[in-house]
Amino acid sequence: MHRYFERSLPTPSVRLVVLAGVGGLLAIACLRLLTDSAHLALIMAPFGATCVLLFAAPASPFSQPINVVGGHFAASLVGLLMRLWLPDEWWALAFAVGLAIAVMVALRVTHPPAGANPLVVFAADPGFLFLVFPVLSGSIVLVILASFFHRLSGQAYPQGSGK
Repeated sequence: MHRYFERSLPTPSVRLVVLAGVGGLLAIACLRLLTDSAHLALIMAPFGATCVLLFAAPASPFSQPINVVGGHFAASLVGLLMRLWLPDEWWALAFAVGLAIAVMVALRVTHPPAGANPLVVFAADPGFLFLVFPVLSGSIVLVILASFFHRLSGQAYPQGSGK
């Protein structure tokens, strides 16, 4: 049973801890300030989890720009289509999440925080403009902010494919 509670991540340096926290703070602050000043929705709850990946695990395949933007877009599109075509029932929501995961995996744009996007869609019933504001615009802004932040802090982001 103790295997379930063992930590597999290495002990982080103080620098990593501080950079991860400051990166997430600045990214969400920027999104909120842009949202307020432009009067456009650029923020949604799953972006908090995206910041965890972008700033605490920037080398993860799930943190790469194509995964962040593509994953949020694909999962949101699936959520919107399922909300349009299926009734507002528990099983439809579960189906939308499962299908969003399958689509992200098939397209090789898996981004775990985006798995929550169909939940947002079913709860808010936002319409297809949701794909632009906040999904595409917000995820692109986050990737740009992460790129600048990591460059300034001396970390590599995005990572190459290794090919």
